[in-house]
Amino acid sequence: MKLATWNVNSLNVRLSHVLDWLKETQCDLLCLQETKMTDDKFPSEILAQAGYKSYFTGQKTYNGVALLARTSTMPTAHNIVLSMPNFVDEQKRIVAANFGSLRVICGYFPNGESLESDKFQYKMAWLNALHDWVKGELKTSTQLVLTGDFNIAPTDADVHDPALWEGKLHCSQTERDQFNRLVALGLKDSFRMFEQSPKLFSWWDYRMMGFRRNAGLRIDHILVSDALVPLINNVQIDKAPRKLEKPSDHTPVICEMAVTF
Repeated sequence: MKLATWNVNSLNVRLSHVLDWLKETQCDLLCLQETKMTDDKFPSEILAQAGYKSYFTGQKTYNGVALLARTSTMPTAHNIVLSMPNFVDEQKRIVAANFGSLRVICGYFPNGESLESDKFQYKMAWLNALHDWVKGELKTSTQLVLTGDFNIAPTDADVHDPALWEGKLHCSQTERDQFNRLVALGLKDSFRMFEQSPKLFSWWDYRMMGFRRNAGLRIDHILVSDALVPLINNVQIDKAPRKLEKPSDHTPVICEMAVTF
């Protein structure tokens, strides 16, 4: 099974990128963030024609998440959740579903804006609620994936210039502590399970030729439960979509696992 996460920064703008990428990679389950569209605008029929069933929740202009499951290889989803049950939130940031015994949680984690802002306090409250919810989910789902745009670079190895970013948003110790709290529940950062080349990132700023200079951050993650660890075969970042015309500022992260249904 091939599972991937991708913040597309507007599915309306990047639908053709997504369709082409799905056709090329034959990804079995694509977890999307920042779809930026209300549910009535979601291109379910177009994706169905491409061979994918969609599970989604969205809003106008901001946020929005989705799971795209390949109908020829994935079972019908069940136990679908479209928000954290322990956190009242108008923002559409969570979609979760079971595919067989595999529990997949896709999240668009809050950005936080700045360490001094109210939005950062919201980010911390959201992360605290996520921790508590995932802790409960792990009690009923031993095979669990927590994936999405975390808006956290967990270590200096995930930052193009650690000195420049030290203590700043996405790289603060407070945010990294929250990432480590999730890991401590019994999750592994699947990307770091394998030897990786240095300076591999999943996000680059549109400004100041960020992608050309590889001035990026690794903030898109696929965390897997202990029961899945022996089944993970490969994890990689696919930089190709970032080279397209009018790309998302993020690029897909792909995890291949020996899960069958």
